[in-house]
Amino acid sequence: MAQTRTPIIAGNWKMYKTGAEAREFAAAVRQQLQGVAGVEMVVCAPFTALAALQETLAGSNIALGAQNVHFAEEGAYTGEIAPRMLSEFGVRFVIVGHSERRAYFNETDAMVNKKVQAALQHGLVPIVCVGEDLAEREAGQTFSIVEMQARAALAGVEAEQVAGVVIAYEPIWAIGTGKSSTAEDANEVVRHIRKTIAELYDQETANRVRIQYGGSVKPENIEEFLAQPEIDGALVGGASLAPESYVKLVRAASR
Repeated sequence: MAQTRTPIIAGNWKMYKTGAEAREFAAAVRQQLQGVAGVEMVVCAPFTALAALQETLAGSNIALGAQNVHFAEEGAYTGEIAPRMLSEFGVRFVIVGHSERRAYFNETDAMVNKKVQAALQHGLVPIVCVGEDLAEREAGQTFSIVEMQARAALAGVEAEQVAGVVIAYEPIWAIGTGKSSTAEDANEVVRHIRKTIAELYDQETANRVRIQYGGSVKPENIEEFLAQPEIDGALVGGASLAPESYVKLVRAASR
């Protein structure tokens, strides 16, 4: 089953890189990744870098992603970005419900669900983040937390739309800490997320949904994660910022 899912490597730049720096990055990786097949490549950049990336990556095999989106079409939401504003810059993917958004900007499961619905409605692929914190992990709640978040995020999403959603399992205790889950552990959690999707829809639908791992992924450990049958790529933070590192991650996935 797993071989029918194309792995996806998405770089999450967070609050790094100006437009000029983004252009430099794109020019460097574009050349090196020309002709690389069997993997979907995405760069999720700050809003201010999207125009530069759209221009520099035009005609390449690297897709553009944003790190957040608002659920409304338009309106009095100072500082927010609507789905069609992203589409205008050729954005195809959008990260929804990242643990930093949940922690620092009080995003709730209900908001995450509204953003997922809005993204799908506008032809954007949501990369929906789920994951437990250290206290929850130590209390043995990992499965119940990711299941609850996945169910909430997908509420009201039709079966035919679900295959167009990417889920990222990101244990919060492993993000930017240098600690990563073991590949086997991550695979178990991803399997549980897939089982949850099968319960919500059916097994065939669950088998089509791509589920990434994220949390201190780097070129040195990515192959262990990708070797697991349930894991379909990675959502990568710090290691996606340097062109040579991003290229290594993608090449590992294409193998």
